[in-house]
Amino acid sequence: MGRSMSWLTNTVLPKIGLGRKKDSPDNLWEKCRSCGQMVFHRDLEQSHRVCPHCDHHMRLKAGARLRLLFDDGKFTRVRTPEPPLDPLKFRDARRYTDQLKEARSASGSDFAVEVGFGRIGGLAAVIAAQNFFFMGGSVSAGEGEAIIAAAEKAVEKDAALVVCAASGGMRMQEGILSLMQMPRTTVALQRLRDAGLPYICVLTDPTTGGTTASFAMIGDVTIAEPGALIGFAGPRVIEQTIREQLPDGFQRAEYLLDHGMVDMVIHRHQLAETVARVISLLRVKTVEPPKPLPKPDAEVAIPMPNEAVEETPSAGAGTKAEGKSEKKTGGKSEKK
Repeated sequence: MGRSMSWLTNTVLPKIGLGRKKDSPDNLWEKCRSCGQMVFHRDLEQSHRVCPHCDHHMRLKAGARLRLLFDDGKFTRVRTPEPPLDPLKFRDARRYTDQLKEARSASGSDFAVEVGFGRIGGLAAVIAAQNFFFMGGSVSAGEGEAIIAAAEKAVEKDAALVVCAASGGMRMQEGILSLMQMPRTTVALQRLRDAGLPYICVLTDPTTGGTTASFAMIGDVTIAEPGALIGFAGPRVIEQTIREQLPDGFQRAEYLLDHGMVDMVIHRHQLAETVARVISLLRVKTVEPPKPLPKPDAEVAIPMPNEAVEETPSAGAGTKAEGKSEKKTGGKSEKK
């Protein structure tokens, strides 16, 4: 018995491993919130996050927005000033600083606005894109500085400015400091207009709150993506306030187009081409008409080559003509 136990103990049994299946990422498929269909992540990337089943425009991150609009997806990032974080020492359920750290870690960006400089359709342009995945694209002092830096960069480079809005409004964690960004960004964009440079707004889903009430609605040309929610207050708040049911499609891009709030609704696949065409039209410099020549002091009639000129006979010429006529009549002249 002891020998058998020794044999079992000393014998190394083969280890048969069946293998463990690797856990697949949970983001390979994404469900369209419009039609409910599951879409493979590579198909979404190739279609710029437009659902291939129902053509629904899903939300796009700021970096992807910059690559979509710039020629060949190439651009140079513009560094923006970084104001003090958490100036009000705000805290609700969580500290504001903890929320910022989480948002920065998830997005890889310091603010909800990313700025890039490059070319669109061969023309110089600066793009400031809001990232709704960064705390709902809310505007704080940092985002305001980014918009202002984008306007200043456009003036410096003599380039057009394109702002892609995707925001829930001003950031409540910074209180009045966030609300101050509304007039600050408006003044910065006025300097752009004084320089004669185009300013184009691209409104995406969603564009609401203070963003709509400031820089998102004062562009030379306003473009919206299909189905984008655009407004100041949400539909639910408006219904509760006026106690009436809103019409179908209220505050959507197509509704605003019919009521003159936006200039055009453009599919995401044609967005870069459309923005390039608008910039090229706005950058055409008008040619001043030629100044009229000064009028001469005395008008002189210049005869045309085919016109006969009537000569006024002089006194001597008239006498000779009369003399010739007298010779023809035999030298006789009649006097009255």
